Amino acid sequence: MQNNTEHTQERATYTLDKTANILGISRAGAYQAARRGEIPTIRFGKRILVPRKALERLLEGQTNTAA
Repeated sequence: MQNNTEHTQERATYTLDKTANILGISRAGAYQAARRGEIPTIRFGKRILVPRKALERLLEGQTNTAA
C-alpha cells in the first residue's frame, strides 16, 4: 500500500490548497496568485486544479532564474 506522499506525487493535478502547501504559502495567497495567472490552473466546473507538470515547470523556472 502506498503512503500519502507517494499518492500525492502521482496525481496529475493538485487542488489550490495542496498547491499552497507545496509552495509554502497561504491558501488565500494561492487563490490570489491563481487569479493573477501566476499559478497555472484548469477548471472542472467549480473546481480549480493545478496541473502537476505545469507546477513543476513553474518551480524549475523559478529555481533557474534564482540561481
